[in-house]
Amino acid sequence: MSGTPFRSGVERNYPLPHAGPEALLTEPLVNSVAAVLVGYGFPRLTAPDDRTALKSALVAFLYNPQENGT
Repeated sequence: MSGTPFRSGVERNYPLPHAGPEALLTEPLVNSVAAVLVGYGFPRLTAPDDRTALKSALVAFLYNPQENGT
């Protein structure tokens, strides 16, 4: 898998080609990330909108946006 060039000359591994967030981004993964954040002192995700926002942030980091019309 070829990464994306970065200014330092090192190829980036992220974002991944967009294969659909459901491919690897599962609820257990979101729960694990939330638990790590809590472990570092961040507040718990108590509202459904908090979980949705975390999932959206992970999608934005992990995947390239889909091209329009593809």
